[in-house]
Amino acid sequence: MNARHSGPIAPEPDHGPGPVPAPSDQEVRPGLHRDIRPGDGRDETPNERSDRNWNDILQELRVALNGTQLIGGFLLAVAFQPRFDELDTYQLTLYLVLVSLAGLATVVGLAPVTLHRTLFRRQVKERVVRIGNKLLIGHLVVVALLVIGVASLIFDWALSRTAGIIALVVGVIVLVALWVVLPRLELVRGGEDDPADIAAE
Repeated sequence: MNARHSGPIAPEPDHGPGPVPAPSDQEVRPGLHRDIRPGDGRDETPNERSDRNWNDILQELRVALNGTQLIGGFLLAVAFQPRFDELDTYQLTLYLVLVSLAGLATVVGLAPVTLHRTLFRRQVKERVVRIGNKLLIGHLVVVALLVIGVASLIFDWALSRTAGIIALVVGVIVLVALWVVLPRLELVRGGEDDPADIAAE
């Protein structure tokens, strides 16, 4: 005799012939990726998204590290110039600070690589991406200070102390406008890219 049910029986989902598909990573771990937006045109697993984000970080690090190497090489060459002994106390102090910043920028810029090597095959790629993003931001901050300081030192040495201070102030204004204000303005604007504009590019 069949057992009575208090309500209608939900039909079994029809997966067709073959084994029942396993739930995706997003179904198993909902909310793992905060940047996932349904209908954004990407069909990615969480691991694929982490891989793409990590590749983006590496590309940006290559650009930043190239600039760091150029500035670092310039600073090292300055110490071997005949007129290096003519630097006054302020210029020498600024120079040593800049050399320290160049070294720090190199260490911070390479930290994501050592992080990836240490955590390789530990199934923590998303964690590596999050830490790598923070290290990249820290690297950019150090590079910003380095660029402004080098410009100030050159103007101070070539022209005058006043010119060096003006170069420092102008450098801060330009850097803040392009690296801080501009991205924030785009965030305030909100919205998404127009597909027509993307197709026209």
